[in-house]
Amino acid sequence: MNSVKTWLSAARLRTLPLSVSGVVVGTALANHATYQDWFTFLLCILVTVGFQITSNFANDYGDGVKGTDGKDRIGPVRALQSGALSATELKRGIIVSTVISLLLATVLLVYVFGKEQLPLLLLFFLLGIFSIWAAIRYTVGTNAYGYIGLGDVFVFLFFGLLAVLGTKFLYTQELTYWDALPAIGIGVLCVGVLNLNNLRDVVSDKKHGKNTMVVRMGFASGKRYHTFLIVMSFLCFLMYSGVQMPSLFGFVHMLLYVPIFLHLRTVVNTENPSLLDPELKKLALSTFFLSLWFYISINYFL
Repeated sequence: MNSVKTWLSAARLRTLPLSVSGVVVGTALANHATYQDWFTFLLCILVTVGFQITSNFANDYGDGVKGTDGKDRIGPVRALQSGALSATELKRGIIVSTVISLLLATVLLVYVFGKEQLPLLLLFFLLGIFSIWAAIRYTVGTNAYGYIGLGDVFVFLFFGLLAVLGTKFLYTQELTYWDALPAIGIGVLCVGVLNLNNLRDVVSDKKHGKNTMVVRMGFASGKRYHTFLIVMSFLCFLMYSGVQMPSLFGFVHMLLYVPIFLHLRTVVNTENPSLLDPELKKLALSTFFLSLWFYISINYFL
C-alpha cells in the first residue's frame, strides 16, 4: 500500500493553482455582474482540481509506459518513472479520480441547473465527460494528442475558454463578447506554461517521438511562440481593463505582468533547455496571482 505522500506527489499539487485560475477569473466576471454563490464557487474549484489530478495521473501513466519519462528527462521525477507507483496502481488512481470528479460535477450541475433546466445540465455534463477524455488522452493511447502537437489547443480550450466562460455561465447563464478577452488572456498564459514545459523537455521529447509544438517548430521558434503567448495575454487584459474597468485602480492586476515579462526575458535569453525548469513555477504562480488580483480589481476597486 503506497503512502499518502506518494499519491500526493503523483497528483502534482504545484499544478493546481494554475488549473483554478480560469475558475477565479470566471467567478470574478460573475460577481462583478452581481451574481454570487460561494457553494457554486467551491464546487467549481473541486471539480477543476479533480480534473487536473486525473490529468496528472494520466500524464504520469502515459509518458511512463511510452518511455518518455526516462533518465534523460529534466524536472521532477515521476511516480511511474521512479517506481513509486506501478502502471496498474496509476490506472486505478485514474479511475478513482475520474469517478470522484464526475460525481462532484454532477452535484455542481444539479445544484446550478436542477431538473428545470435539463438540457443545460446535460450539455455541461457532456462537457465534463469531454474534459475527462481530454485529460486522459493527452498522453494515454496510441493516438494521444499530446504526441502530435495538439496539447496547446486543448489547454487553451479547457483552461481558458471553458474554464472562464463556463464558470461565469454557471453563475449567470449569460455571456458577453467582452468576457472572451480575459478568457483568452488566461488561456494563452496556461498554454505558455505548457510551452515552457515543452521547451524544457524538447531534447527528450524529440528522442522519444513526442512531437510537441516545440519539437515541430524548433527551440528558437518555440521561444518566439512563447513571446507571442505572453504578449497576447497582456494585450487581452489591457484591452478589457481599458474598456470595462476604466479607472486607475482597475489596472492594478496589470502589475502582475512585471514578473511575467521578467520571466519572458529570462526565457528569451536562455539557450540551454534544462535551465528553464525554474521558470515553470514562476509563470504558473504569476498566472494564479494575476487571476486573484483581477478578481480584487474588478470587484473591490471599481
